[in-house]
Amino acid sequence: MIRRYRAPGRINLIGEHTDYNLGYVLPMAIDRHCLATAEARDGGMLYLASRQFPETLQIPVAALATATPRGDWTDYPVGVARELERAGFPLTGLSLEVDSTVPVGSGLSSSASLLVASALAFLGGRECDGLALVELCQRAESEFVGLPCGIMDYAISLFGEEGAALLLDCRSREGRLVPLPPEAAIVAVNSMVKHELAGTAYADRVRECQEAARQARVPHLRDAPLDQVAHLPRARHVVTENQRVLDFADAADAGDLEHLGKLMVESHRSLQQDYQVSCAELDTLVELALELPGVYGARLTGGGFGGCTVNLVSDVMADQFAHAIRQRYQAKCGIVPEVLICRASGGASTL
Repeated sequence: MIRRYRAPGRINLIGEHTDYNLGYVLPMAIDRHCLATAEARDGGMLYLASRQFPETLQIPVAALATATPRGDWTDYPVGVARELERAGFPLTGLSLEVDSTVPVGSGLSSSASLLVASALAFLGGRECDGLALVELCQRAESEFVGLPCGIMDYAISLFGEEGAALLLDCRSREGRLVPLPPEAAIVAVNSMVKHELAGTAYADRVRECQEAARQARVPHLRDAPLDQVAHLPRARHVVTENQRVLDFADAADAGDLEHLGKLMVESHRSLQQDYQVSCAELDTLVELALELPGVYGARLTGGGFGGCTVNLVSDVMADQFAHAIRQRYQAKCGIVPEVLICRASGGASTL
């Protein structure tokens, strides 16, 4: 029997680099997804293939416990398969083919959508608590793939709802849906660059935050009073960003588009200056966006050093914005960006 499973990517509206500090985030699932097609096979082997990448893999289920990363896309399904086995969900022979419409390396969480879709395929309809599955996917990416990440991406890929973002407390794991103002559009603009610094700098920021928390004598930076860490730029970003997330949720509840946009711009400045994860292309996209009519706010989204910006735009101006930002960025940087008008999507599902 052939089964198909869908898991969306996400765009984070605000709350960047706060999840691994157990702070607050506010992502939404988007109408781009990873589709995993699974078919049972005899022989106790996993067969992995992708429509986007040339690498394939055949691995015995019995070898998952001792598998090591190869440094390509197959690390994600292998990592999550290994974690499922450890969690008491034994695997049998399976052929898995994945096909994704989430742009790779864009900051829209193509990796989390791949992990979640693969996990559902390997479960094959077996019940697994949603939060346990979120934490299992996080372990697969942090411990097997090697990226020390928080829970945000997997949580929104599983729990997303149409028309809403998710305000998530990454420590308590509690969340609430935040309806998005219908008169505003969420537009992702892909810079089409990903600087090599991204991987190492991400791990560096995690370590710097841990050291800042130690200096402030708190378990995590979300617990630090601003006056205690104001002299530490990385910590200053995390503490102020957490407050911006809460303020953003309140402004969304009130339908205050101007305040939402102001908070997005403040977030970008903090990521640019205090956390230092922006780059020339992202800064250019933000500045160009803020010059255009109908734009309330713009900022980088995702880990930084390339990938996408997220833009809050008047719904009636979204198509005009997409055309203008494409032309202006190409003229300024010589690169044609990918522009995605995103709609808040439902979470992962069986098709």
